[in-house]
Amino acid sequence: MATFTKLTSRYVVLDRNDVDTDQIIPARFLKVTTKEGLERHLFADWRWDEAGLPREGFPLDAEEARGAAILVAGDNFGCGSSREHAPWALLSFGFRAIVARSFADIFCANALKNGLVPVVVDAEMHAAILASRASEPRASLTVDLAAEEVTLEGATAQRFSVDPFARHCLLSGLDELGYLLSHEKEIAAHEAARRT
Repeated sequence: MATFTKLTSRYVVLDRNDVDTDQIIPARFLKVTTKEGLERHLFADWRWDEAGLPREGFPLDAEEARGAAILVAGDNFGCGSSREHAPWALLSFGFRAIVARSFADIFCANALKNGLVPVVVDAEMHAAILASRASEPRASLTVDLAAEEVTLEGATAQRFSVDPFARHCLLSGLDELGYLLSHEKEIAAHEAARRT
């Protein structure tokens, strides 16, 4: 898993509440066993019409969205069924962090396990982020996982919190298996002592 310490990037605003995992990636695209290509299906029913043509004005397809690594959403992002394909699709598109008013618990856990950082901000900070983006399409945010702070360009920082174990893994570039393997010597020593 890629290390995540601090990210400064332009951001894309998807100002919708209750975005569920079937909207993030519709169920018909879950038949794959690999993560490659999932970005094509991210928000598929909102991005593409019945003929497969782009819907005009969808935020992910705007010029200023190209290369943005942060998505800004509303309340209760990632609700619905548990689906690892949702963070996989977001990561495949290039997002490394999602900033929202709140997240569904299962989505939050799946995101962290896959290297996607969920950042919860209060109503005031959320409004400032939306206003900044409306006035400056190339505005940027900084997500500092080490300091657990999110900063809007030219504004004050706001603290956020992430599960301590997940934070350690992200800062170290480890998934759960990688974390266990990093303690292989200690585990082997414990097992050897237990046998005696």
